[in-house]
Parts: sequence; C-alpha cells; structure tokens
Amino acid sequence: VCELLENIARKHLKDRIPVTIVLDNARYQHCNYVMDKAKSLGIELLFLPSYSPNLNIIERLWKWMKKDCLNGKYYGKVTEFTEAINCSLMKTKNKEYKNELNTQLALNFQLYNNAIYNRV
Repeated sequence: VCELLENIARKHLKDRIPVTIVLDNARYQHCNYVMDKAKSLGIELLFLPSYSPNLNIIERLWKWMKKDCLNGKYYGKVTEFTEAINCSLMKTKNKEYKNELNTQLALNFQLYNNAIYNRV
C-alpha cells in the first residue's frame, strides 16, 4: 500500500493536485505505517464505512461474476475454475451483458446530509 501511495504522490502531487484515495476497511490499510506514509506525502485517505460493499465497485463486479460463473457450480480442477472466471471477465466486453453491468456498476449512490466518513 505504501508503494502505491509513493507512486501516486510522484505522479500527481508534483502538479499540486490534491489526492484523496478511497479505501475499504482492510486492516493493513489502517496500520500506523500506512497512515503516517499518507500523511507525510500529503495524501488524504477516505475509508468506506464498514459493512458497505455496495460502495465498493469491485464488490459489485464480484457479485455479478459469482452469479454468472459460480452460482451452484462445482469445478473439479483449478484450471476449470480459472477458465470460468476468465470467461466471465470476457463477457464484460460483450454488448449482450453491457446493460446489466452498467446498471450494477453505475455510480449512483444515495447521498445523506451530515454523513460521517472516516477521513484521515
């Protein structure tokens, strides 16, 4: 995580562009080392509320993929499982699935006034 922060700082902070990174609540992202590194680089960390996977767009994609290729299916070999995941990912480029995915992956969130976020 710290290496990512350093790369982002090198790329964007030289142009004095403010940087806020939105993170989930994984423990390794909350450790003092990461928090101190972000602060020293002038990067703001914004943590999503706990238990809110709907705000994390990769979780929405994972939900769709589980429904598409894992729902009630057993794969006897790792290669079969990997192939099923790859096929699902390839479908994301297919026009047939685009509307469904665009609906699930849309960035339309309900907003609340006076919401409290864990800004660091």
